[in-house]
Order: sequence, then C-alpha cells, then structure tokens
Amino acid sequence: MTTIQSFVDLQAWKEAHVLVLLIYRVTEQFPRSEQFGLTSQLRRAAVSISSNIAEGFSRHSPRDKANFYTTALSSLTEVQNQILIARDVSYLKSEEFLKIEQQTIVVSKLINGLLKYVRARIP
Repeated sequence: MTTIQSFVDLQAWKEAHVLVLLIYRVTEQFPRSEQFGLTSQLRRAAVSISSNIAEGFSRHSPRDKANFYTTALSSLTEVQNQILIARDVSYLKSEEFLKIEQQTIVVSKLINGLLKYVRARIP
C-alpha cells in the first residue's frame, strides 16, 4: 500500500485532474462566442474540483476536510450539468460527452469515498 504524502497521491485528485484535462481539450473546440460563457464556466468548475480536493487534503480537521470535499462534489455536479448543456446545444459530440460523463462518475465515487472516510472521523 502506498503512503499518501501529498494531494497528488490521492486517486480522487488524479482522476479529477484527468477530468480537467478532458474539459480543457473539448472546450478548445467550442465556439469563440462561448469563451466567456460555457467554456469559462466549465473550465472553472472542473478546476474547482481538483483544487478543493487539494485544499481539503491540506486541512487538519476532518470537518474542514469534509467541507472542501463537499465543495469539490458540488463543482462536479456543476460540470455534469454543463456538459449536458454542451451536448444539447451540439458543442460536444456524443463520444466526447460519454467519455467525460464516465469520468465524472469515477470522480464522484472517489470524492464520496473521501467524504465517507473523513466524516467517520468527525467527533
């Protein structure tokens, strides 16, 4: 078993980082008119997921950790909503949507695992 020394060792962060990269790649193809709209919103929400996992990792109290992991989960839900919109307005091809959707499910399960773990340690 690998010792977790840094947030980059967390599987949840690794998979969230993969999600960020996917989002950045697909949003490069969005219309220029969406640069300050859906493109920006999707990127910010995706970055927020991995950022909140990282920040939660650095917190010492389980309650603080849980708050950041909960925020990461909220940002993930935001991404899930926004990719539905992007699909429905034909900015995402079906294959791209499915790949991102599957990655959001992986990340969701991992964040929920972190939450379950830290909530069990809240006095």
